[in-house]
Amino acid sequence: MSLTKLYIDERVAGTPEVLSIRSRLNLPVEPVADVREVFEWISAAADPIQRAKESLFLTRNRGAFIRKCPGTREYTCCGYMILHIGTFCTMDCSYCILQSYFHPPVLQFFVNHDDMLAELDRAFEEKAFRRIGTGEFTDSMIWDLWTDFSTVLVSKFAQQSHMMLELKTKTTAIDNLRGLDHRRRTAVAWSVNTEAVIRVNERGTASLTARLKAAARCESWGYPVAFHFDPMVIYEGCEADYQQVVEQIFSHVSPDNVLWISIGTFRFMPGLKPVVQKRFPDSKIVYGEFISGLDEKMRYFKPLRIHLYQAIYSRIRAIAPDVRVYFCMEDDEVWQKSLGFVPEERGGLPEMLDQSAITHCELKAG
Repeated sequence: MSLTKLYIDERVAGTPEVLSIRSRLNLPVEPVADVREVFEWISAAADPIQRAKESLFLTRNRGAFIRKCPGTREYTCCGYMILHIGTFCTMDCSYCILQSYFHPPVLQFFVNHDDMLAELDRAFEEKAFRRIGTGEFTDSMIWDLWTDFSTVLVSKFAQQSHMMLELKTKTTAIDNLRGLDHRRRTAVAWSVNTEAVIRVNERGTASLTARLKAAARCESWGYPVAFHFDPMVIYEGCEADYQQVVEQIFSHVSPDNVLWISIGTFRFMPGLKPVVQKRFPDSKIVYGEFISGLDEKMRYFKPLRIHLYQAIYSRIRAIAPDVRVYFCMEDDEVWQKSLGFVPEERGGLPEMLDQSAITHCELKAG
C-alpha cells in the first residue's frame, strides 16, 4: 500500500528529519496545526483504516519514548521495553489489533529524534540490562523506505553494552543495515506465518521466503536474528504447515545465531471481529473455536492451543535443541503441557530472555 498524502505538524516542519523525508516522498503536503485535522480527514473515508495507511503524519512524540510493554498480568509477560517511534503501519494484516486500538488510526512518525536519543543516553547511563524493541505499535522497518532511521538506532545502541535493540518486521527493507558497525547490539526479527495465513491475512507484506532470505542476509552481516510465530492460526492441516515453516527457517539461518523464537496463537478483543469481517471478507480467522480469556480477549480453547504448540515445539527442538523458545502471553499450565516446564523453574521468563540476549548480543549483565 503506497502513501498518497503527507501531513506535517507545523511545529516540526523545518526540522532536518522532516525536510529529509519530504525530499524522498513526492507527495502533496498539508501542514496542520492540530492533529484533529488529520483525524477528520481519515474518519471521513469509507474505510478509515485504509486511508490511514495511505496518509503519513510527521509530528513529535510529546511523551516518553521508552515504555514498558503493556503486557497482561493474568499471563506470563517477558518484561520487554518499547521504544515508541511511531504508530500504525502501511501493511494490512487482518488480525492487527491496531485497527481497533487507535480511534481513528493514524500512521504517524515521531521526528524529534534529539529527544529520543537524549532519553536513550539517560537509560544507557543507568547501565541496567534491558531488551527493547520498536515493533509494538508499528512495524520496525517500514520507516526505512523513506528515512535512515534504523541506521541512527543501530549506531546508537552499538555505543553501549547493557541494552539490546530488536527490530521486528514483515518487510525486506533491510538495506540500511548493511555495513553498519552494530557490534551485535541489534537483533533483526521477523514475524512469520504459514503461506496460507500470509496469502489471505497479511496483505502488503513480504512473502515467507522473502522474509527468510532477508534474515539470511542480516545473519551474513553479523546480526543475531529472531522469529515470532504470532499469531498462529488454527485450521485444518496447520500443524504440518507450521512445522514446515520451522524447517524453512533453519534452511536459511543457523540455529546458533537465533536469539529466540516466540510462539502465540491468535487472540483478539471482541471489537476486532466486525472490523475483520468487513475488511477481510475472505478471511476465516475470526470463526475458530474461541473462548474469552482472563484478559477478556478471545482465545482458542486451551487444548487446541496446547496441541498446536506441542507440534511446533517438537519440530524446533528436533532441529535446533538449544534455541530459546518462549510464549507470548500464556499461563503456567500451557507452558508445562507444551514445553515441559514453567518459567519460574528457570528464574522467570525475563531472566531466560535476558540470558539469551547477553549471550547472542555480547552484552554485559547488570
